[in-house]
Amino acid sequence: MIKITTRLGKEVDVNDDYTIPQKWQKFTPEEHARWDTLYARQRKILKGRACDEFLRGMDMLRLSQSGIPHFGRLSERLEKATGWTVVAVPDLVPDEVFFEHLANRRFPASDFIRRADQLDYIQEPDIFHDVFGHVPMLAHPVFADYMEAYGKGGLRAAGKGVLHNLARLYWYTVEFGLINRPDEGMRIYGAGIVSSKTESVFCLEDASPSRIHFELLRVMSSKYRIDDFQQVYFVIGSFEELFEATLQDFGPIYQQLQSMSDLEITSILEADQVYTEGTQAYAQARAGR
Repeated sequence: MIKITTRLGKEVDVNDDYTIPQKWQKFTPEEHARWDTLYARQRKILKGRACDEFLRGMDMLRLSQSGIPHFGRLSERLEKATGWTVVAVPDLVPDEVFFEHLANRRFPASDFIRRADQLDYIQEPDIFHDVFGHVPMLAHPVFADYMEAYGKGGLRAAGKGVLHNLARLYWYTVEFGLINRPDEGMRIYGAGIVSSKTESVFCLEDASPSRIHFELLRVMSSKYRIDDFQQVYFVIGSFEELFEATLQDFGPIYQQLQSMSDLEITSILEADQVYTEGTQAYAQARAGR
């Protein structure tokens, strides 16, 4: 066991991998009710906006059941689907610990829920963001494989000075990714969006952000912001496309990145495939179909 101090100033004893017992019984009725409020609101907003894989994951994992999910029971369902489990942590964990968990199909989820005055925004990822936002997609086999591959890639990249580039890949896919298909139009799969009341609408229906088709080098060279809505979203055509991009040798990509300047958030390159308001996919998204 080791002792850490969380960003909220609380001293906590954790295991060497930064996990802690969930102690589900410690949550108060008010905290369970807070989860229910957040869940009901987001489920309503995400109809016609979240991708089918995310919505099916919620149903498969029975997240509609009242109260904060019990990680043990949640992990039993998830493990049957894709071999993943959910483990409790008190705060963000160091990079290498995080990669080690993902590489072994464990998702570290925060073990606290936001206060009543933080329903619309919280800077730290809480249990609602981590479980509601992230875990449903882990029930999808291809995305589950992508997350494992990302963790293994992070372990290989550690100590090479490229983790900021790898973090951009996570940010623009796992946290703020969009997917576009001819049959359903543009939809959300990123956890940072699906767990946000306002960005769930903004990312699809506001004309101000750029929506650019996913290209690995482009994503890993692009800066991002953490203090406001995103001004650029990267759009995949399928989860297979995302997974296959992650299987390649990143060594040559890191070499290219070292000779490149970082791209600003507002940058649009000649080679970018940009989705505009006039596209059929974007029109479908705005119509909520």
